[in-house]
Amino acid sequence: RSSDIPYVLSSPKMMDGADHPDKLGGESKTTTDVDLTDTTLVVDISDALSEQDKVKFTVHTKTSLPEFKKSDFSVVRLHEEFVWLHDRYFENEDYAGVLIPPAPPRPDFDESREKLYKLGQAEGTLTKVEFQKMKAELEAEYLATFKKTVAMHEVFLSRLAAHPTLRNDSNFKVFLEYEKELNVRGKNKKERFGSLWKDLTKSVDEALVSSHKDSDEFFEHEKTFLVEYNKRVKEAARAGFRMTRSKKGVADCHIPIVATVATLGTSDTHGLSKFLNKLSDLLEKVRKLEGRVASDEDLKLTDLLRYYTDDTKAGKDLLYRRTRSMVNFENTNKALEKARTKGKDVATAESNQQKAKDKFEHLSEVGKRELQDFKTRRLAAFKKGLVELSELELKHARQQIKLIAEFIGVAGSLEYTPAKAIEQ
Repeated sequence: RSSDIPYVLSSPKMMDGADHPDKLGGESKTTTDVDLTDTTLVVDISDALSEQDKVKFTVHTKTSLPEFKKSDFSVVRLHEEFVWLHDRYFENEDYAGVLIPPAPPRPDFDESREKLYKLGQAEGTLTKVEFQKMKAELEAEYLATFKKTVAMHEVFLSRLAAHPTLRNDSNFKVFLEYEKELNVRGKNKKERFGSLWKDLTKSVDEALVSSHKDSDEFFEHEKTFLVEYNKRVKEAARAGFRMTRSKKGVADCHIPIVATVATLGTSDTHGLSKFLNKLSDLLEKVRKLEGRVASDEDLKLTDLLRYYTDDTKAGKDLLYRRTRSMVNFENTNKALEKARTKGKDVATAESNQQKAKDKFEHLSEVGKRELQDFKTRRLAAFKKGLVELSELELKHARQQIKLIAEFIGVAGSLEYTPAKAIEQ
């Protein structure tokens, strides 16, 4: 039977309809979806194919914008190409005042593969029922991870398409429309070292300018708030992960218990077979409910916290870029005063000061609007996610109470056959 396991790692397709990550409805829909009110450019992932070392996403675009050659078209993209697109935005100075949507996480199915491998190794030590149930659980876990991966890539594209500025980027148009591969390669060692050095330099510079007092109360408040908020939401995401992992463990612990009770129920040496069979059925239904509760909490709460951990970091990056621009503007003011005092290079200093001023004012104007939109979007997403989670928790609790009540009613009506009567 262990030879059947790897098929799960081949190609679960995400077609339009029930299997699509953003069209699952209710319990399976991600809480970080973007609600598009402008339908002139709508982007979604209509299909996805998981292979051994990569995932191919079919990006579907429907548009009425004249700059596109067709109104309805699709292309196939890899995760690395999503990262490439994110980096093009992040490294573009024109978008310094824009809150860049976080890049989608890399598809990571290593944990699921490892669990499936270990299950195959332990097949001989498990009963047939235990093996089949654990296999089904791992397959469901893999598919859920796959669907969430697809959904997060779609959210990234949807936010770009919905943004009035980012949607007009030439690289985004190429990403959506160019039918061939973009031939985006991973970074080599030299490039990775360069990126590491760049990140280190940015971190040091961010630490130096972070103490710079902002004369604008709005940005000073946002800076203080987002630093603390990012710290807390990150801690909450970790706690949420531990909680859902523990609940999933509780659900998995039911599997050997159900198997043992079911085995006892098939024995003819006692008079409790009917009772044990009913108990086994109850525990199996409770196990499935516990698994659904864990999945719902992971989807509606933990994933939401993870996403806004990254999105809040994007907000912090925006504030850093504005603060750096403010420091540069102040430095050009000092340089201009110095030039006027010496009577040398005044025209150059004035030009540099004007450019720095224009950039800072533009960053402030755009950044303020972006952060206000971010607050509105964040509050709406958390409200939606928590309301949906609460409704699902209540629904599962009612189902569990109903199951236990039905079991008590059935168990009370069962006739107990003493062991002596069975022997006679």
